[in-house]
Amino acid sequence: MFHGFGANTLQQVCQRVDKAFERFTRSDASGHRSGKPRFKSQSRYRSFVLEGAGLDLHSCSIGGKFLYLKVPKLGLLKVRSHRPLPDGAILKQVQLIKKNDGWFVNLRLDDPTVPTISPDQFIPTWENSLGMDAVLHEDHYIATSEGVKLPSVKLLRRNQAKLAKTAKKKNARQRGSKARRKLAKREGRQHQKIARARKDFQYKTAHKLVKTGKKVFFHEDLNLKGLSKRNAPLQDETGTYLPNGQSAKSGLNLSWADAAFGQFFSILGHIAAKAGAVMVAKNPAYTSQVLSYRDQVIFTDCGIRKYWDEVEKLWVDRDINAAINIKRVGLDVFPTIKRRKGSIKIVGSMTDDTSKEVLRTLRGA
Repeated sequence: MFHGFGANTLQQVCQRVDKAFERFTRSDASGHRSGKPRFKSQSRYRSFVLEGAGLDLHSCSIGGKFLYLKVPKLGLLKVRSHRPLPDGAILKQVQLIKKNDGWFVNLRLDDPTVPTISPDQFIPTWENSLGMDAVLHEDHYIATSEGVKLPSVKLLRRNQAKLAKTAKKKNARQRGSKARRKLAKREGRQHQKIARARKDFQYKTAHKLVKTGKKVFFHEDLNLKGLSKRNAPLQDETGTYLPNGQSAKSGLNLSWADAAFGQFFSILGHIAAKAGAVMVAKNPAYTSQVLSYRDQVIFTDCGIRKYWDEVEKLWVDRDINAAINIKRVGLDVFPTIKRRKGSIKIVGSMTDDTSKEVLRTLRGA
């Protein structure tokens, strides 16, 4: 039994290597291939999965805060329990994960008593839906179609100097030395603290949005990989490289990584599902440029953050206007737009159907 157990664990190492070479040799739908597999040292191999016979769980009697996990070849492990285990659940796999502040255990259980829940079907309306626009400007994180802007924390930006100081010291040490490993562990703890604080902020922000009582949340279907992609190099006739704006783009890429909108929308989707709501991703094309209450292209430049409308006598915020347009896209009342010879032309409009509600929101904001 123990021999088979160890064989299953070693097979996963071979599966990881096989998957790495498969991604290297096989291209994706666009014809691009992943980079060649690189050697993973002992310090980079941080997790492994145990499965098969011999796994057993025993609850501890000390206030229910600990579990005793019996693992073949490792013996009895004392694990701090974060949540109670369901009655009747069968332990299928155990994943041991090494992080900068210790070892963590991920228990994979099979509970046949858990019912299959199908989400409720909602017909989105103006009252039960909410549009959201991702914001990277100043100290704002999310703009909503209700005229509210939620703040950002920018944890990576705030700790950038501290991280750079630690990285500079680490790079000055000799590879493989004890001093370099010690500084690498310190750098890892700093990154871990930032990641955990970011996730805590995103959970609190998601709960704040769900508490609005909305049942349908529309958000931008962002191409985060494309938005954080490096600019293509530019060369003249002699082969000399020309400025391509990558210096400014690198700062923007760091802001996208710090915001982690992909992780936030995933967290919001889980919390919304628990509350009986749904998340819907929508194409944000032209939603940041067109006025939400009139068929007119105003925000042609990212530097235009506000617009004064002489007709309606109000200030229109760019981000809130985009959030309202995201909501209009979800409700299928956004105008049809086509580009002809570089100019934007609106060929189909349903703006009058929601103009009163939009103006009421903008005046309230």
